[in-house]
Amino acid sequence: QVQLRESGGGSVQAGGSLRLSCTGPGWMFNSCGMNWYRQAAGKERDWVSAITPDGSLGYADSVKGRFTISQDKFKNTVYLQMNSLKPEDTAIYLCNSCAYWGQGTQVTVSS
Repeated sequence: QVQLRESGGGSVQAGGSLRLSCTGPGWMFNSCGMNWYRQAAGKERDWVSAITPDGSLGYADSVKGRFTISQDKFKNTVYLQMNSLKPEDTAIYLCNSCAYWGQGTQVTVSS
């Protein structure tokens, strides 16, 4: 079983920024790309962003213009730069690739 691991979560004030990281096997990201999801307490898991093997980017409407996904292939890491954070961004953020999931990292945004 391959491993994906997220990091970079924390607690910030509204308007602040965080950068999440997801590290996994390079072949996985090269083959399947990578997605970020988030799940708020008591709610469904929602897709947030994706980067494809050819570098195409996608974002949910709720984060478009505020979040940026990027990749460092040498470090086998995908990042999610989150700016202008809002309380509604509070959730556990998870990375996903090739149908595998990381353990999640908590993001809490206070008003």
